[in-house]
Amino acid sequence: MVSHRDNIGPAIVFLLLMCGGGVASWFLAAPALSEMARPDYDVTRMVFTYSTLPRLATALIAGGALALSGALLQQVLRNPLADPTTLGVSAGANLALVVTSLFLPDLLGAGRDLVALIGSATAAAIVVSLGARRGFSPYSLVLSGLVLSLWCGGLAAILTYLNQRYLSSLFIWGAGSLAQQSWVIPLSLLWKLAVIAIGCTFVMRPLSLLDLGESSSTALGVRLLRLRFVVVALAVALAAFVTSAVGVIGFIGLVAPTIARLSGARRPAQLILWSPLIGAGLLFFADSILQLVAGGLGDFLPTGAVTAIFGSPLLLALLPRLKICHRLQSPAFRRPRRWDGTAPVIIAAVGLFVLLMVSAFLGRDVNGDWAFTSGEFSVDVLAIRIPKILAALTSGAMLAVAGSILQRLTGNEMASPEVLGISAGATFGVAIALFAVAPGFSGQFAFAVAGAISVLFVIFVSSRRSAFAPERVLLAGIALSAMVDAVVGVLSSTGDPRAVLLMRWMSGSTYLIDGSTAAMEVALGAVLIAVSLATRRWLDILPLGPSPSAAVGIPLAKSRFALFGLAGLLTAAATLTVGPLSFIGLMGPHLAREAGLARALPQMVGAALIGGGLMVAADFVGRTIVSPYQIPAGLVSALVGAPFLMLMMRKRSAS
Repeated sequence: MVSHRDNIGPAIVFLLLMCGGGVASWFLAAPALSEMARPDYDVTRMVFTYSTLPRLATALIAGGALALSGALLQQVLRNPLADPTTLGVSAGANLALVVTSLFLPDLLGAGRDLVALIGSATAAAIVVSLGARRGFSPYSLVLSGLVLSLWCGGLAAILTYLNQRYLSSLFIWGAGSLAQQSWVIPLSLLWKLAVIAIGCTFVMRPLSLLDLGESSSTALGVRLLRLRFVVVALAVALAAFVTSAVGVIGFIGLVAPTIARLSGARRPAQLILWSPLIGAGLLFFADSILQLVAGGLGDFLPTGAVTAIFGSPLLLALLPRLKICHRLQSPAFRRPRRWDGTAPVIIAAVGLFVLLMVSAFLGRDVNGDWAFTSGEFSVDVLAIRIPKILAALTSGAMLAVAGSILQRLTGNEMASPEVLGISAGATFGVAIALFAVAPGFSGQFAFAVAGAISVLFVIFVSSRRSAFAPERVLLAGIALSAMVDAVVGVLSSTGDPRAVLLMRWMSGSTYLIDGSTAAMEVALGAVLIAVSLATRRWLDILPLGPSPSAAVGIPLAKSRFALFGLAGLLTAAATLTVGPLSFIGLMGPHLAREAGLARALPQMVGAALIGGGLMVAADFVGRTIVSPYQIPAGLVSALVGAPFLMLMMRKRSAS
């Protein structure tokens, strides 16, 4: 039975957001409404009618649609971290616009919205086709979407990095801009999204039955494959239409359903009802405040980035209300292995050795031709090249081991070092150093350390009362990461030349690595990885749940605190050297598991070898592919690893 008291909390949150946005909007509208309408050309009233009002209406419509999309995905994928960006819809649209702007600019005449929509639809079709090979299982859909999203994001970032002067206008769009010059976009969005929202009402009952479990819902007549396909299609359509119109606003789709759940909405029907209302109120409130505070600069500040500044504190405030429940691991963890743990590890070790030799001794000469390192300058060349290779190897291994710890500890295939917010904290520290203090490399390093430690401290303090429950730690990390990313995004959008330095550091470059830095990184990595391998017993038992863990004598709070702290230290050490890479920590553990490494020790060893190898390969490709120019290894890593993982998934499906 649905309790009306469960609706009081979400209603209060919705009313507070709408009231706050309404007050801010009144101050925006007051200048135009306080003056008598002029019979001739009235600039103030024209701006109010055809810019301010359409923008506020677009905020309400887009916020509601993205939140509804996020609620549908979280419910059907059974993952509280899923949102519209999970399935690669936004990344596909962004890549389509970048490619079209560079190579087929004439197509932009047909409309930027159409190009973005085609990109979104293509990405969604690829993800759905990969998911269909595994029966649209939540694990395969989430993993396929993440891989494709990272690959599209990496390719778009490289093209943008090499053509910054031609693509600078896409930055604002990519961060989500609600600026309007007419009612065309809000009116066109309204009827399209209304049709899709009506379609969502027909899947409410089967979605509600999913809470009973797959077996029980199937027994009650729910066709799981068809339901997952239809719900994913509806969610993708909602996100694709919004993204094509206003750009990427990803935080709303994640945080609005979470806030609805934390404020009291417990049943799927309540979640799907209140999520779009709260999402609409949150984006309306954030955009109204942005216009009021920024004034004439409001059109140049990305609303998508600013939204996290308002949504993250609300999420952190509601986080103590989160009910703790153990999340069961994905079936992929229990898939029977074809090999024992030795063969994949040996293959990965041999492959890594070959990669190290090739990366150290093969490169481009002064004429741009391929050449092996030899002759009188070989010692000097190796003295420059080897520290970068060692730093890439160690940082990739540390991120992959940190990802393995987080994914096993939380049972969530989307968990990664970046989700904890450690990387964002380090980035924020570097941003402060660049914009406020302007120190040298050592000063930037110190600020990055302070930023990473500060975020880790806040996460631990906010999660201490729940015995460091995995879902609460992840959500606290996501909230802090989004808030820090928002501040960095606003700083980057100012056009300050120092933003270029920040973007270069965020791309994951090994440019500034020297011998002493590499030696420190290797020593730190060896110690932290050795400690991580020693926790293998905890990582084998903790995923079984709190009760079995306590029964064999594992202290729940202390073990979680130690493992989250260890993952944080691994992430901070890697991030401080090569920047906040977003691929290795997420995909390294998945690649190891797809290779058949299921238990904690072989998975961490395999992930370290694969992650380190991917970073060495990415550093080599970035250093040689467009020589004498260099592409940051962090951007290349997704292009190198994503196709490999997709190939392994298809092979497993076929088998």
